[in-house]
Amino acid sequence: MKQISTHKAPSAIGPYSQAIKAGGMLFCSGQIPVDPATGVIPEGVEAQAEQALTNVKNLIEAAGSSIDNVVKTTVFIKNMDDFAAINGIYAKYFTEPFPARSCVEVARLPKDVLLEVEAIAEL
Repeated sequence: MKQISTHKAPSAIGPYSQAIKAGGMLFCSGQIPVDPATGVIPEGVEAQAEQALTNVKNLIEAAGSSIDNVVKTTVFIKNMDDFAAINGIYAKYFTEPFPARSCVEVARLPKDVLLEVEAIAEL
């Protein structure tokens, strides 16, 4: 196992790693839409989706891989009514064959953000 961290994604806010390399795979912790340079959380679900997915992309690249190598994502959203808007942003980051994905509505997320995205990628 090897811990991966980058200043281009938000720092862990608890006892966990941003990502772990293990067995030829990269396991990324959930990324919330915090701008790692400023700590600012953008307004609105589309801007938050853009920031969270940018954080995922930056973390994967810090591990020496590419967002094209993502095999599975999990998207946690605060309101299932935002599903279509999030999909619109998500489609800008992933192309066919799309990663397998779960999408779950949750009651609350860290810092009261509107979504969180985690990913598993090949190295």
